[in-house]
Amino acid sequence: MTAIASAHGELIEPRTVRIERMLPGPIERVWDYLTDSDLRAQWLAAGRMEQQPGARVEFVWRNDDLSEGAPRPEGMAAEHRMEVVVVRAERPRLLVLNWGPSGSEVVFELEEKGAEVKFTLTHRKMPDRDMLLGVSAGWHAHVDLLIARLGGGQALPFWENWQRLRTEYDARIPT
Repeated sequence: MTAIASAHGELIEPRTVRIERMLPGPIERVWDYLTDSDLRAQWLAAGRMEQQPGARVEFVWRNDDLSEGAPRPEGMAAEHRMEVVVVRAERPRLLVLNWGPSGSEVVFELEEKGAEVKFTLTHRKMPDRDMLLGVSAGWHAHVDLLIARLGGGQALPFWENWQRLRTEYDARIPT
């Protein structure tokens, strides 16, 4: 697979993180992992999604299911639910979501590059550094799982990876 310049997400604005990865294609398969509840639950969160502007989706995270026995950090719930709203859905290249009560926005961009797909995730308008750290580590760990699911590989258990990455992002993101 083609390498991306940084293994970590990059702070592109004070409250915006961007993560880029090269994924195995085809692009339609990657799109399905973003929009199909059963496939998305394997790496992120379940929730039936209508791919039209204004559609409301209840995402349901069960990160313990992604962790294969790794302990959940103190203070983290076994299940988390959040309503997101589809802002734009242009199959199979662009998905924009209003990300829950924080008012932040998540943009998924997919671009074919031969047999691979350039995957760009941008999370904008996070209200504070604490959310920025947790979300950066969370997206990074979830995308690691997506890569493993698409490529047939093995990823670190979610919680173990998230805790390590949160420490790394804390050192990388200015206070």
